[in-house]
Amino acid sequence: MTTLQSAPSGARPASGSVSSFKAASRAETREQLSTATYDLLVIGGGILGISTAWHAAQSGLRVALVDAGDFAGATSSASSKLLHGGLRYLQTGAVKLVAENHFERRAVSRQVAPHLANPLTFYLPVYKGGPHGAAKLGAGVFAYSALSAFGDGVGHLLSPAKAAADVPELRTDGLKAVAVYGDDQMNDARMALMTVRAAVEAGATVLNHAEVTGLRFTRGRVTGAELKDRTDSTEFGVDARLVLNATGPWVDHLRRMEDAGAAPSIRLSKGAHLVLKRTSPWRAALATPIDKYRITFALPWEDMLLLGTTDEEFEGDPADVSVTDGDVTQILDEAAFSIRDQQLSRDLITYSFAGLRVLPGGPGDTSKAKRETVVTEGRGGMLSVAGGKWTTFRHIGRTVMNKLAALPGRPLAEDMEPVSRLPRKLPLPGIANPDAVAHRLLVDGGTPGPRMAADTARHLATHYGSLSFDIARLASEDPALAERIHPDAPEIWAQVAYARDREWAETADDVLRRRTTLTIRGLATDEIRGRVEGMLAGK
Repeated sequence: MTTLQSAPSGARPASGSVSSFKAASRAETREQLSTATYDLLVIGGGILGISTAWHAAQSGLRVALVDAGDFAGATSSASSKLLHGGLRYLQTGAVKLVAENHFERRAVSRQVAPHLANPLTFYLPVYKGGPHGAAKLGAGVFAYSALSAFGDGVGHLLSPAKAAADVPELRTDGLKAVAVYGDDQMNDARMALMTVRAAVEAGATVLNHAEVTGLRFTRGRVTGAELKDRTDSTEFGVDARLVLNATGPWVDHLRRMEDAGAAPSIRLSKGAHLVLKRTSPWRAALATPIDKYRITFALPWEDMLLLGTTDEEFEGDPADVSVTDGDVTQILDEAAFSIRDQQLSRDLITYSFAGLRVLPGGPGDTSKAKRETVVTEGRGGMLSVAGGKWTTFRHIGRTVMNKLAALPGRPLAEDMEPVSRLPRKLPLPGIANPDAVAHRLLVDGGTPGPRMAADTARHLATHYGSLSFDIARLASEDPALAERIHPDAPEIWAQVAYARDREWAETADDVLRRRTTLTIRGLATDEIRGRVEGMLAGK
């Protein structure tokens, strides 16, 4: 198996060209990690850790990033797949927060990763006897769009008939009006992987499936970590001037490695989702108010329908989080407020998943808690970052960097570029107009044989951007890789080879759940899983 090391910082392949991204074996990466001294060791490969590693590498620091599982293998690939301003925050008067979220949302979807995000129109149905009236919601979506400088149009009210034409499964009994607003959508796992690659291109060294078994100390200060490679049980260590704990739901577990008496700093909220086959076209998403604070979503996503989410306090082992039958019932019952029964059959469910939101410790209903980021310093000098939301992942990376620069004694400040001088909207790898990429793939497909199917070309363009041409080249060189993995999905076998050699995939789940959409479509059959495992073993 290969892991990826850095190409020249900021390098981008020309449209249609083949990437020169360099590869190294896991053994070579372990050797590099165990013999160098890093300025910053980031433990945790969720989006917060990834974003911090990306910004730290941009600033000139020598950065290492490790994760016990796969990159974005837990909470960061179990989100609602939204880049959004946070409509519900307007109820609490958090106008500045919504405006800041909108700025980050627009930056990601327009300048940073337009190939990985797409605009999505939301319909907010107003039913007789519902928690909010039409006038209130109409004013709310207008204010929401104003805080986005009307970049997604003007929030307004729509007639039930027009809304039902766009969403045939919309329940119209008692429907008084529909409020309309705009946000953005993504595939969170793909966005995270592209950010890992950006960090590597900027100089970071990364390794997934590498578990921290202990911390290293020098005169009472945390100066590294002991690790075990879960793929072959090889043990090694990493030395660093500073260690960042970005382990999400496990943040207190690592804090107790630093200080056995460390008090709990966070609480967890479980959010469950369902993925269903669609019974009709969906040209908009539904955001249905359940009560004064909660909204349930029905989102067209990856040719499927994504329903959720729940919000309940979770106190068990984060590794044991799962979707229960009660979660399924709750999600379907809440979706039934605005969706016809035929779309909510359990037989249509292809996949379910649950993630854990990390919230600041304290009392109160988790559904009302702020999704804020907290950075703390432990007794041994280890920094811990927790909380936040996907939309502001770049802002969180910059926030942590500012904290690093201001540490007592300023141990890293002289070696790092100030955050204010970093590129404000540096794009992720593969940036390109996905329509243009899909057109190129359809025109020549990168293969001398049959032209690439339209759904495959579109899928590649919106999940890899211009890096799609690397995958097309693989398919050209080996016709077997140009074949579909499953007849009902757009993915081709070249993506498995690419995931193995260029995207750190080690297990079948890495490939089928996070680098492709086979699992969420309910198409990860035993036969396909076996073939994927065979390709990974071939390396």
